[in-house]
Amino acid sequence: MQTVLFHQTIFGPIHSRRLGTSLGVNLSPNDGKVCSFDCLYCEAGYNAQGPGTTGLPARAEVGRLLEEKLSAMAAAGDRLDVITFSGNGEPTLHPDFEGIIDDVVKIRDRYFPHVKISVLCNSTRLSDESVCRALRRVDNNILKLDSAVESTMRLLDRPNDPAFTVDALIPRLVAFGASAIIQTMITRGSHDGHRIDNSTDAEVDALIEAYRRINPASIMLYTIDRPTPERSLQRVPRERLDAIAARIKKETGIKVSVAG
Repeated sequence: MQTVLFHQTIFGPIHSRRLGTSLGVNLSPNDGKVCSFDCLYCEAGYNAQGPGTTGLPARAEVGRLLEEKLSAMAAAGDRLDVITFSGNGEPTLHPDFEGIIDDVVKIRDRYFPHVKISVLCNSTRLSDESVCRALRRVDNNILKLDSAVESTMRLLDRPNDPAFTVDALIPRLVAFGASAIIQTMITRGSHDGHRIDNSTDAEVDALIEAYRRINPASIMLYTIDRPTPERSLQRVPRERLDAIAARIKKETGIKVSVAG
């Protein structure tokens, strides 16, 4: 079974297809996975591998490790574009997420004031006001919407909470509006005998309707780039991604970026 990608709380910098030179913040365990989705395409593997033994990093430890890293990078004159909350699961599940965001903003301002702070969020915790407050404080609030078709979302993202639905999610995304960036994974394949393809015209129709309602600052389309737990999943050709992006931009007027 594929296992976690990141064995440190602060990792990188790495090159991100979407964000540039990125220093990662992993609020999940260093030896396990904690997530409210169990996506077929997750590069960190399935949730079945378990949460590991190290536990979630403490707020003070996150701040200490980040300050050490940024201090060293600033002294060395290193380049940095973004600090990105990502890692081995969903960062907003951390019970001190809001406080950690406050700490990271202060530390960023001390060493790299022009660097952006990004959170890659699967949107499952938008019913929590503390999480929403924290997300509104970052530069790039990147929220997931992989499909506006309920059956496809459930097959591809596999939410842990049966009450999590597209119909419940979209109004929460609407509440963020232009302060949000919506990210959508486009892929094809099958799982347990069910065909999955959110690149079809019908899927794009549903996404366009949702994007219109949300009216985000921009949309990020991307496809798989590394091995996935569900091995049948395929990269969608760049030509198809570009065609989907062009249609979305034409029909919504929203800026769309593509990482193929």
